[in-house]
Amino acid sequence: MAAVPEAKASTSKESRTPDTSTTQASKSTDPLRAPSTEVTDPTADFEGDLDVNNDVPSTKDILEAADLPILDADGTAYPFKSLYTEANGTPKRALIIFVRHFFCGNCQEYLRTLCASMSPESLASLPTPTTLSIIGCGSPSLISMYASSTSCTFAIYADPSYKLYSLFGMTRTLSLGPKKPDYLQSSQVYNALKSIVQSLSAGTKAMKGGDYNQVGGEFLWEEGKVVWCHRMRNTRDHAEIPVLRDRLGLDGPGGVRRRKSTGPAELLKRTSRSWSRRRSMIMTGGDERIGSDSAKEGDRSQIREEIRSEQAGADTNTNGGKTNGHAPKA
Repeated sequence: MAAVPEAKASTSKESRTPDTSTTQASKSTDPLRAPSTEVTDPTADFEGDLDVNNDVPSTKDILEAADLPILDADGTAYPFKSLYTEANGTPKRALIIFVRHFFCGNCQEYLRTLCASMSPESLASLPTPTTLSIIGCGSPSLISMYASSTSCTFAIYADPSYKLYSLFGMTRTLSLGPKKPDYLQSSQVYNALKSIVQSLSAGTKAMKGGDYNQVGGEFLWEEGKVVWCHRMRNTRDHAEIPVLRDRLGLDGPGGVRRRKSTGPAELLKRTSRSWSRRRSMIMTGGDERIGSDSAKEGDRSQIREEIRSEQAGADTNTNGGKTNGHAPKA
């Protein structure tokens, strides 16, 4: 009798994308989500672009996603559909951007470039008023830090269950991709160092940023359905700003303001100053003063409060009196 040939492990791109029908349950129960245990090529996470498409989600997927919870900075839950429908249920035009983990330097750079190119006011003044919201996959307790770091003027939410990511076909990879995108204005080394410093400074929240493998995408909603989307193929593959502006109907390429490129040396210098200041506070029992010996008690209290805010990553951005990460209320 002829021998049965031994089966070989598949190394095709299809094998690199987890089967969402079998992994969704595990994603829902573990907010930090451990790496997949399926047998695949161990180098696949770092190779090239993922083989994903930009097909819009089906009506079935949209209906399933509608009532899934998203969380604001306070941990308050809102149905996902509240981002693309008015309080009375009327559909509205909305761009929803899914980012990676909350410590991702590339995504933070993307939001800084995005906010330099458009604002809530410019989107609201379009012929069809439009909103823009950001969703990350980490703990909602990090939203305030994220908003402060990115100077983001748009609402930010969290989906720590990964259900929306899975349902809308966003997958996982660690590949940087073959090309540096135009939106990146800082060096890759700087962004990586900043990500490490942020996570270390977050203390007990360091492990709550989200799955480092998870990538996101951009989805434009009109009349209660997705009319255009872009799924990331690598960790830097957000839709470029001119593409978004064109899709939204904003005139011109966006006039992205180029900031002075920041290198790792400057980051280390800032970090050194921050730690030196904290060490001085500890050595003096928290009584270090700014200026002369006649500084008021209020100065000391302010310093202590600033340091507590830095350590907790609790700086909060406001826009029109509303805290980033809060859904608009009726």
